[in-house]
Amino acid sequence: MKPICGLLILSLCFTHFAHAQSKTDFGIKGGVNLTFYKVTEASFGDNPEVGVGYYGGLFVDIPIENSLSIQPEILFVGLHDFKFLNAPIYLKYEAAERFYLLIGPSMNYFFDFFSNKFKVRADLSVAYQLTDALDIHMKYTLGFEEITPNGLFLGLDFRL
Repeated sequence: MKPICGLLILSLCFTHFAHAQSKTDFGIKGGVNLTFYKVTEASFGDNPEVGVGYYGGLFVDIPIENSLSIQPEILFVGLHDFKFLNAPIYLKYEAAERFYLLIGPSMNYFFDFFSNKFKVRADLSVAYQLTDALDIHMKYTLGFEEITPNGLFLGLDFRL
């Protein structure tokens, strides 16, 4: 009896996982990045220096249930000679029809700027689905260390 129950539970889990995977979306995203330098922890300070750059990358949207999903991303961010990889892992919630809230940690690898090249930051994002394949989004990235720059990202997602 126990092996049959175990097999049944395993089958149900596999079926649920396979069904969820069939709804998985893959896509590309990109846009403009505003980076705020000389920022004390969690503050814009008196006179932050702002740099304007670009970003682009890939994302995967993996449904968990009706209005909840996990969305990992990998983004390349360029700002003059300052370049880094940003890899957030979002918990994505559909707050209203076509309007999404995303929150999660982001792992960052800075190529040339810091001696400690790996930093963890927090991301908060909103997105609005313009069409079935196109979203507009805005995210704010908050650095936890004194010299980690904060950033504002404005761009588009395109589901493939």
